[in-house]
Amino acid sequence: MQSARMYTGDDGQSHFEDVELPFDPSQGAQRNDVQAAQGIQVVYQPPGYVIEMHPAPRRQYVITLQGQAEIEMGDGTKRIFGPGDMLLSEDITGQGHITRIVGDVPRISAQISL
Repeated sequence: MQSARMYTGDDGQSHFEDVELPFDPSQGAQRNDVQAAQGIQVVYQPPGYVIEMHPAPRRQYVITLQGQAEIEMGDGTKRIFGPGDMLLSEDITGQGHITRIVGDVPRISAQISL
C-alpha cells in the first residue's frame, strides 16, 4: 500500500514523496508500529472550497473519507486525493501548498494530529 507525504525541502518549497507501507501480502494480516497521536478532527469542506497557499498547521495524517481534494505544490505539481487516500502532512514550514475541493461532492476527511 502506498501513502503520500508532503514535506518542506531544503529549498523552502513543499514536495510530494510516495511512501510504501511495508506490508507483505503473503504474510496474512499485519499491523505497522503504533504512532503516538494527539487527537483526531473530522473536517467538512464544500465543493469549490479553496485554501490558498499555506503550510500544514501541524504534523498530521489526512485521510479522505468522501469527496476529492486537489493539492498543489509551489512548483505547480498537483495530485488528487480521494476516498481511502492517506497523506502525511509534514510541510509545516516554508511556502506550503494549495488545497482545492474538486468535483460536486463535499470532502470529508479525518485529520489525525501527531
